[in-house]
Amino acid sequence: MRSHEIDYTIYGDDMQIVTVALDPNETVIAEAGAMNWMDEGIGFEARTGDGSRPDQGIFGKILDVGKRVITGESLFITHFTNRGHGKKEVAFAAPYPGKIIPLDLSEIGGSIICQKDAFLCAAMGTTIDITFSKRFGAGLFGGEGFILQRLSGDGMAFLHAGGTIVKKVLHGETLKVDTGCIVAFDPGIDYDIQRAGNLRSMVFGGEGLFLATLRGHGTVYLQSLPFSRLADRIIQHAPRAGGSSKGEGSVLGGLGRLLDGD
Repeated sequence: MRSHEIDYTIYGDDMQIVTVALDPNETVIAEAGAMNWMDEGIGFEARTGDGSRPDQGIFGKILDVGKRVITGESLFITHFTNRGHGKKEVAFAAPYPGKIIPLDLSEIGGSIICQKDAFLCAAMGTTIDITFSKRFGAGLFGGEGFILQRLSGDGMAFLHAGGTIVKKVLHGETLKVDTGCIVAFDPGIDYDIQRAGNLRSMVFGGEGLFLATLRGHGTVYLQSLPFSRLADRIIQHAPRAGGSSKGEGSVLGGLGRLLDGD
């Protein structure tokens, strides 16, 4: 199925939003809850699949639901269709600060592999599937990087990542990365998990026990602030039971705020 040809504009810097302009009867698919606003005339419907295989049958639909359960995403994908006259816009954004990466799948070989929570929206006709690392070590220790999504098609797809995005092109080199910092990479890149240095470095280095290893020829997208790292920092500084917490920049913490009258 050929993807619908959609137009888009990305607004913002650190908390970006993408608006997609649809011609009559054009459709964009998105993760549930990603929509911010839409013009009158756009209808939306939650479906169990991405719509790229309309003749897949009931078994295929059940399989799609199973894949969504594995990735931890919503069971449904929302389809937004322009049912009016003239161009209509619908806007999407992710629930935490970061950048939006626009990808024309027809220009990058037809597919991209990404973290399971990186997909934001895409033109109708894009296939959203899951893929697993081929290596046992990656499956056992990969954490965030074990279950991945594969986006395939010939239209526009949009990924979201936290913090600053860095695009690196590998020409046979090897790149070692925290598993949560990987956003997406070309299917030709070899992905594995390796031990992070010696035992002392693994225990006290603060970089985790294992690192992802990417090697080969192709493009890799990296993010500076994975949502898991952001969530850990928020939890670390959140008020404890009873209202106590650590104060930023204060050795006294909660006691200092108590003396200040807070």
